[in-house]
Amino acid sequence: MKIGVLGAGTWGTALGRALALNRHDICIWSCFPEETEQLATTRKHPHLPGAEIPESVRFTNSLDTLAHQADFILAVVPSVYMRKTVRDLVPFLEPDTILVSAAKGIESDTLMTLTEVIRDELEKAGKQNRVCALSGPTHAEEVARDMPTLIVSASEDPDAAEAVQRLFEGTCIRPYVNRDEKGVQICGALKNVEALAVGIARGLGYGDNTCAAMMTRGMEEIRRLGLAMGCTEKTFFGLAGIGDLIVTATSRHSRNNRAGFLIGQGMKAEDAVKEIGMVVEGMNALPAAIALCEKFGMDMPLINAVRDIIRDGVKPADVVMQLMNRSLKAE
Repeated sequence: MKIGVLGAGTWGTALGRALALNRHDICIWSCFPEETEQLATTRKHPHLPGAEIPESVRFTNSLDTLAHQADFILAVVPSVYMRKTVRDLVPFLEPDTILVSAAKGIESDTLMTLTEVIRDELEKAGKQNRVCALSGPTHAEEVARDMPTLIVSASEDPDAAEAVQRLFEGTCIRPYVNRDEKGVQICGALKNVEALAVGIARGLGYGDNTCAAMMTRGMEEIRRLGLAMGCTEKTFFGLAGIGDLIVTATSRHSRNNRAGFLIGQGMKAEDAVKEIGMVVEGMNALPAAIALCEKFGMDMPLINAVRDIIRDGVKPADVVMQLMNRSLKAE
């Protein structure tokens, strides 16, 4: 298959590498010429130590080149750039190309999932390409080292989801299909905010009891919101739900966890993001998470706690005290 990867970050590079090792024809796009040149020359990504990019992988700054005769295009740009990047890509799309959103986020002003953003831009251009979401407990650092990884291929179009599933057959990535496209993406976006909360707790010096409780209650928050949005309950207890929350809230590879840790230690949110040096999607997802809470009338204490700390500057220790002193209730 001929596959374009839209975005040369760690996840896009790891996905492209895995598929190239499976003998697919891979082209990775970046909007930065210097990044393209560096990756093509060194065959290494600076944030994926120890991972060699196969010589067969091509790099480009041209969306026309990326899209030409592509069977699939994996969109792996940060969520805040998804709409503009897809809008620029659409004129070059072949009619049979399947678009796969492998990023995680919710557009803050429209509250659309990323596949909804992609479809919106396709419809504006009068195109009907099939769309799929790819999400789950997947750190690029481990996929780039060929570690066994499970993921979810989700689409309202079961044929599209199964086509993406077959694409990864024989790689270190084992996909499962799911019809709950919205639920899979709600999990993927909001677990980043919950992971920030767990990281903040770690930064405050709290231990496993606290973090286990926060992950459990955090997943319950996401589940209740997802059900109000019409998602399928089973999704929240699967790979894209609890699986992704666990890995994001506990792993040393997690930017959200690390950023939260720095904030818990007293660093300002913007300084924590600079310290991480890469996109922290929990920060991008927070405005949409807050707006969804308000829209659906949901009580989401942990997401509100992250809001209080990051947006309103409340001291993390004070927020924890407020959480612990909330009125008692049944589980």
